[in-house]
Amino acid sequence: MNFDDTPEEAAFRAEVRAWIDANAPKQFYKELATAGFGSGGVKSADPMAASKAWQKKKAEAGWACLHWPKEYGGRGATPIERVIWGQEEGVYGGLSGVFIIGHGMCGPTMMAWASEEQKRRYLPPLASGEEIWCQLFSEPAGGSDLAGLRTKAERDGDDWVINGQKIWTSGAQYSDYGILITRTDPTVPKHKGLTMFFLSMKTPGIEIRPIKQVNGQSGFNEVYFTDVRIPDAQRLGAVGQGWQVSLTTLMNERLSIGAGMSTGFPELFDLCCRLETANGLAVDDPAVRSKLATFACRQSGLKYTGFRAISALSRGETPGPENSIGKLVAGSTMQEIAAFALDLEAEAGIVNDPEISAANARFQAMLLRSPATRVEGGTDEILRNVIAERVLGLPADIRVDKDVPFNQIPTSGKR
Repeated sequence: MNFDDTPEEAAFRAEVRAWIDANAPKQFYKELATAGFGSGGVKSADPMAASKAWQKKKAEAGWACLHWPKEYGGRGATPIERVIWGQEEGVYGGLSGVFIIGHGMCGPTMMAWASEEQKRRYLPPLASGEEIWCQLFSEPAGGSDLAGLRTKAERDGDDWVINGQKIWTSGAQYSDYGILITRTDPTVPKHKGLTMFFLSMKTPGIEIRPIKQVNGQSGFNEVYFTDVRIPDAQRLGAVGQGWQVSLTTLMNERLSIGAGMSTGFPELFDLCCRLETANGLAVDDPAVRSKLATFACRQSGLKYTGFRAISALSRGETPGPENSIGKLVAGSTMQEIAAFALDLEAEAGIVNDPEISAANARFQAMLLRSPATRVEGGTDEILRNVIAERVLGLPADIRVDKDVPFNQIPTSGKR
């Protein structure tokens, strides 16, 4: 690994820094720098308007979706230049949360599978933040088994008629478009009978119901499809090729989530240096120092694993399945750090008001949100299988339904 910029990378970093210094919405800096975990970060203005304004300014100057081709709204930059941009954008990257799914998952899928005409129509406004996208994958009965989905798409002339339900769809309530995976043939094994589409979220027959989360937010949604008609022209890939198309999305999803996940260690260390306990500062307690050392080792491992991916990008390589390690370790570490911080706060740990709680109630929000981080983008169990099979070369997990036609797989309601 090489942690130093090449001369070309250093020049690019200086250009990025100069533009951000001149154009960043500095009125939001303090809010973004002190934002609680999982918040939009901006309270003094409309968060969506602030996000779209920053994204539009970046797009107009050629800084949106840097690694995308110019004709699709990007800059044609190298992967490492994209990494440098993210490092220099810093806290202002907090304004881009509403675009993560579209830019990190839907965009690459469209780029790989849509027609040239469709790419030129949909990708530039996606890059500039004018249009927001979501992904419609998970289902109530499927759990972590995406290929077990039941939402049906049936051919009707030049259209497809969709019926079914998706769940845990982030951002569906404000999205303009989405990518949707469906089952088009239940008579073949589950991975072979899937087909992917994209559609407008304003299509008749779509109903979006926000899910009230334990942390009080409603970022996830249930999405119902009742006789929704989609033109065949909006199919991505061939009929029955949906699994291959979905792998493009899933690969980018795992990389996007894992790369952007905070464990909360710096905030925990700061809390321990300030928190008074019955025996003095928390950081002076040997047991606390031992836990901090454990978390510091994990944080360091995540940092240098990330640097390994950055070095691969710098060489023009594509990081492989080993990136599942980062998401797996970061998710569990976040949950452990949040629980440990609240234990240190004792009774004060139940106070969830950012105005009076230690660390602006960051750890309370982290603990309530952390279970989802261990599910989204692949559960811990799925990631362990990926690491075992594709990184370590261990024998594949037993899948008894792999070659069974989907409509013959036993369910709880059918024997």
